Amino acid sequence: MQHLLDPLIDASFKGFPHHSAPLRRSQMGAQGWNVLRGDLPLPLAVIKRDVLAHNLRWMQGFARAQGLGLAPHGKTSMSPQLFRMQLDAGAWGMTFATVTQMQAGIAAGMQRCLIANQVFNAVDLQGIATLRRDHAGLRIVFLVDSLQQLERIEAWQQQNPTVAPFEVLLEIGVAGGRTGCRTAAQALVLAQRLHASTAVRLVGVECYEGLAATGETDKDVPYAAGLMETVGAVAHACDAQNLFDSDEVILTAGGSAIFDLVARRLKLVLGRPVLGLLHSGCYVTHDQGTYKRMMLAVAHRTGCGDGLEAAMEVWVNVQSCPEPGLVILAAGKRDMSYDWEMPQPLAVCAGGQVSHLPLQIEPAEADWKVVALNDQHTHLRGAGPRFDALKVGDLVCLGISHPCTTFDKWRWMPVVDADYTVCDAIVTCF
Repeated sequence: MQHLLDPLIDASFKGFPHHSAPLRRSQMGAQGWNVLRGDLPLPLAVIKRDVLAHNLRWMQGFARAQGLGLAPHGKTSMSPQLFRMQLDAGAWGMTFATVTQMQAGIAAGMQRCLIANQVFNAVDLQGIATLRRDHAGLRIVFLVDSLQQLERIEAWQQQNPTVAPFEVLLEIGVAGGRTGCRTAAQALVLAQRLHASTAVRLVGVECYEGLAATGETDKDVPYAAGLMETVGAVAHACDAQNLFDSDEVILTAGGSAIFDLVARRLKLVLGRPVLGLLHSGCYVTHDQGTYKRMMLAVAHRTGCGDGLEAAMEVWVNVQSCPEPGLVILAAGKRDMSYDWEMPQPLAVCAGGQVSHLPLQIEPAEADWKVVALNDQHTHLRGAGPRFDALKVGDLVCLGISHPCTTFDKWRWMPVVDADYTVCDAIVTCF
């Protein structure tokens, strides 16, 4: 497990000091490096320690207050260190999208795993069987949404008759969406076949509501209610027909956008105990774009105050000031997400300040905008005296939208304190 939880990091990792010898992740906090002082090469994605700790506590507390467990989606970060923090904060287990992703979580000590996806290929079924064999007490549950998928699982099981049945959740979807049964009637027919099969054990019902979330309460409330009413109807029907093959029924939903709207509907009263699980993932670092807007709506609906905060930032240098009103920053698509929105300039710090800490950070002006990204360049537009005063070597802090696609651009990220001194680090396993 050490190679995942405490790996060696060296100068082949983007953002690691060129002059440093390789170090274990656990040694990073002892180096005294400061991002703003120029001790690490830019661009650099960082995670703010205190905000990260706040988000871990807040989301776990929200789930607990709803009477739910939390199985965070690990595909967001694919970081064993963050997985460990989420488990230590009280998570029931973790969620993944693939068997390959799940293996990183199991290596980090996970005992309960959800695969929020359909599993049907022989190599993946064998992978699950092998992991269960090699890790005593390991629980793995995945999704089923069609008879065709079940038939593939049964065909594999006929070739491997000594393998214990797989635990599965019946997935409910929406018209025009991704996977999942489209109607309660379709789901119930599948549930009956799952219950009758010797290859699987039906242990609950799952859905994902985030794909159609808008951040507008008047649209999101009826949408989420309709989906969860179908989930509830299917769960009640399965319970009435004794189709669940477990003493406890798992009901799980909850992305990172409108999790509050599904949380209240995951505690159904059935003829056996119900375990409601949220599987939100992006909460761990949150963002300054899409999820920030979504969180404002959640806060308004629940009265929870500010809720989650953005813990991830990307620090870059001013590379060139080639013409009035345009500054080129030395970072681009290879360094930060751009699939949902452009990065947002948050703050600036004059380059070359090395005499003392903390260094002076000033907020960016509201009219400064990132208008384009190339592979390694960011086009920043603005006007006014402060923008005109930017010079080569100055530092600009960028906030991102959609943390998932920033995480996957970095093999490691330093964790920094309030003064941007490195106090820890995480690595990723994409």
